[in-house]
Amino acid sequence: MTATTAPARTQERTPLRRGIASRTPRAFYWMVLPAFVLFFLLHTLPVLQGVYYSFTDSPGYGPYEFVGFANYVALFTDDRVLHAYVFTFQFALVATVLVNVIALAVAIALNSRIKFRTTLRAVYFIPYVLAILVVGYVFQYLFAISIPAMAQSLGNERFSTSILGDEGLAWIAIVVLAVWQAAAFNIVLYLAGLQTVPHELYEAASLDGAGSWRTFTSITFPMIWGFFVINMVLALKGFLQVFDHVIAMTGGGPGTATESVGVLIYKGGFQGGEFGYQLANAVVFMVVIIVFALVQFRVLQRGEGDVA
Repeated sequence: MTATTAPARTQERTPLRRGIASRTPRAFYWMVLPAFVLFFLLHTLPVLQGVYYSFTDSPGYGPYEFVGFANYVALFTDDRVLHAYVFTFQFALVATVLVNVIALAVAIALNSRIKFRTTLRAVYFIPYVLAILVVGYVFQYLFAISIPAMAQSLGNERFSTSILGDEGLAWIAIVVLAVWQAAAFNIVLYLAGLQTVPHELYEAASLDGAGSWRTFTSITFPMIWGFFVINMVLALKGFLQVFDHVIAMTGGGPGTATESVGVLIYKGGFQGGEFGYQLANAVVFMVVIIVFALVQFRVLQRGEGDVA
């Protein structure tokens, strides 16, 4: 009886399964469609409109004319634009290195057996949830008022005036703010990576007499290389788009010394009547970020084999 009924049940269920299988992909499409429409309307369509206006002389309002690639050609001869790119890359590279070094060191400390490490993990994450503009104005007050007053009381003439007014040093204050705020997210990612390292490896290294540095270079860092790659790519991408930090700390000054590409696009496009011109700048900057991120990702991926 069992041998004869089993095939019958299978045959009865086969059409039903086929019906479900045929309807499932369609259901998935309908579930994805609202998100796709929203993404297209709020992201893709504005990008396409921006690309279109980058070929015009639009001031952001009123009539405009099509100028072809004139905006793009002018970008490469504009000293202000070139300076903004140099500052942005200088800032991004320095901040990316510092934030990853500091975040990795703090993550290793928080992953060790110390007291109150759970509380400390929460405390170190606080900067990430705070508004950058609010924190930026606090840091601006510290660098403009508090630190110079403290230096003057200690008789230090070098820092008795705010570095925010120094064209050669103002960018350092922005780096300090950016690293302090961004390190929290990187710490969390590094902690997640450190949790994946088997404790047996550390025990074996201890039995072999390996020191802390040897253990880090031979076990810890190779095991969390994937997290290091993610942190480097995300940090560089985020710092290349720096905007709030500059607005809060210096506004792009003194002069244009700390004017990032994002700040330049905002000022020129929305305050300077260069809407079409700065949209061309935005398109070029978008391509630069994508290319830079892809190259960085490929280089770091190739380095994984050398580290391992």
